Amino acid sequence: MPYLHQSLRPQPHPVPRDARTIHSSGRSFEELRQDCLQSSTLFEDADFPASNNSLFYSERPQVPFVWKRPGEIVENPEFILGGATRTDICQGELGDCWLLAAIASLTLNQKALARVVPQDQDFGSGYAGIFHFQFWQHSEWLDVVIDDRLPTFRDRLVFLHSADHNEFWSALLEKAYAKLNGSYEALKGGSTIEAMEDFTGGVAETFQIRDAPEDLYGILEKALKRGSLLGCSIDIQNASESEARTPFGLIKGHAYTVTGLDQVNFQGRKIKLIRVRNPWGQVEWNGRWSDSSLEWRSVNLEEQKRLGHSALDDGEFWMAFEDFKTHFDKVEICNLTPDALEDNALHRWEVTVHQGSWVRGSTAGGCRNFLNTFWTNPQIKLSLTEKDEGQDGCTFLAALMQKDRRKLKRFGANMLTIGYAIYQCPDKDQDKDGHLSRDFFRYNASLARSKTFINLREVSGRFQLPPGDYVLIPSTFEPHQEADFCLRIFSEKRAVTRDLDENTDIDLPEPPKPTPQEEETEEERQFRALFQRIAGEDMEVTAEELEYVLNAVLQKKTALKFKKLSLLSCKNIISLMDTSGNGKLEFEEFRVFWNKLKHWMSLFLQFDVDKSGTMSSYELRNSLKAAGFQLSGHLLQLIILRYADESLQLDFDDYLNCMVRLENASRVFQSLSVENKDFIHLNINEFIILTMNI
Repeated sequence: MPYLHQSLRPQPHPVPRDARTIHSSGRSFEELRQDCLQSSTLFEDADFPASNNSLFYSERPQVPFVWKRPGEIVENPEFILGGATRTDICQGELGDCWLLAAIASLTLNQKALARVVPQDQDFGSGYAGIFHFQFWQHSEWLDVVIDDRLPTFRDRLVFLHSADHNEFWSALLEKAYAKLNGSYEALKGGSTIEAMEDFTGGVAETFQIRDAPEDLYGILEKALKRGSLLGCSIDIQNASESEARTPFGLIKGHAYTVTGLDQVNFQGRKIKLIRVRNPWGQVEWNGRWSDSSLEWRSVNLEEQKRLGHSALDDGEFWMAFEDFKTHFDKVEICNLTPDALEDNALHRWEVTVHQGSWVRGSTAGGCRNFLNTFWTNPQIKLSLTEKDEGQDGCTFLAALMQKDRRKLKRFGANMLTIGYAIYQCPDKDQDKDGHLSRDFFRYNASLARSKTFINLREVSGRFQLPPGDYVLIPSTFEPHQEADFCLRIFSEKRAVTRDLDENTDIDLPEPPKPTPQEEETEEERQFRALFQRIAGEDMEVTAEELEYVLNAVLQKKTALKFKKLSLLSCKNIISLMDTSGNGKLEFEEFRVFWNKLKHWMSLFLQFDVDKSGTMSSYELRNSLKAAGFQLSGHLLQLIILRYADESLQLDFDDYLNCMVRLENASRVFQSLSVENKDFIHLNINEFIILTMNI
């Protein structure tokens, strides 16, 4: 299925409380619950049925799972028992430790938790077998409704469960997240920061510990105080190391949650400690300051109680911060605002969101390594107008996210390698604030860029640039790779952003007046003779006759490599040039068209760079612009989908058909706009799409 353009126009940041209902019935959680209560039935979710399709897409369960409601598993089920805490998170038979680490971190921020896990539901008097959870997706909050049937084996939950078997909020949350992503299997493997963002709509920052700022402890401490969600992990060198246990009891390639920081008096000095949790609910660090280590014998019981120290094998443990830096490789932080953790001041951030697409053949140009297509990527103009308080530059954070890749895993999609580059916006090279050309990128280097191109869902970076106009180019690393994306720009002062591909400008010359017969060129006299021989005395040709005339002439153009013009193209030509409305073409109409055709042939040959007789769809934008058509990204993508072949090439017949229909639609629009100002309610893009049937 081809990816279609999504408008890159800036959109307001949604108000968090406005969660959009996505159930196929169009009804809200409360409406569905009331229906069930009135009919004395328990809700069954047809959107995510209790079947194998909701479990796996590439395999079948190795054991027979039975879907059961909590009341069929235990006698007195509770939604939340004694408060939702990190100890309620125990991993089951699904490789989604990244998700569980994020849920455990979520429980440390009660305000964020209450947003994701609404408190208007339980197993009490209003119970109807229906629950709902809210997740942030690509700049908006969604309300996900589920029934409470959960996969079990021998009356035990198969996947995520609470340490208390009567508590079910965490298992139901996992099911709602699985529904959001298409299946439980889609949750296998991931980055903790991905789920953290879906729980908060926050901004991700990742620190490689070996390259982290000197005051990493202070940064993490500040993050926890601000309610940020924190995760950590140990890198693996190859797949065989995944979930391998180190001599110190740590698991490689496994997602952990950072749940606390503190300092303790030990032998007359302050020791910095960090508390970490394994979502398995067991298997802990066994080095210094672990649960049963000798160091705790030097700490009085009151201090141990304050720190919550216990010798239980519950997956949570303290360790010295210096040991943490030695044994862990990466810390992921999801900030609820873009405030820098190195900065003590809190700021009010302006946010703009752009939704867009990389579409094969038109806007999937790849990175700067692929100069011939890089310039075709979406281009967003960023105007920084105000300096930060007391600073010489303007601070902003750019976060580029690829959309729905986890949901598309069942169709073979994986995370693409993505990134972006930022260029100084030119004055003289930019025509009417239009799309920057290939030559601009050939001779200009980027001023800033994402730290790397990487196959994560989101790539983000913090920048400070002088006031001015810039162009941000989001792209995949390789060209021709398709995906939808969401670009968020956070700025301390107001920044104006605009998609350079939204402009549509049609600049067509007026049709030339007929040339008197005595002033005709030799070429025109030869045409008149051929035309008269085919048309007869009335000097008018039908589409079939025009097809013969044009092919007879064009076959002699040795520089133009093509098979033949189609009858459809000739019918479109007559539709464009026929002023009498009789469905035929007079010689004067043909002569005017021939001048157009020569111009279009010249453009086709100019942009057929490899002289193959076909034009790359990536060159179509420049060719159309040279002919007077500067089209929006949306319209250009639709035209390429309509006229290019599977190899993203257009032969001359396709190109001619496209040019004729574009000019015809443009002239009709201009005519109607002048004559019927009160009746035209479509813009030029919408009108061309409608009349060209694309």
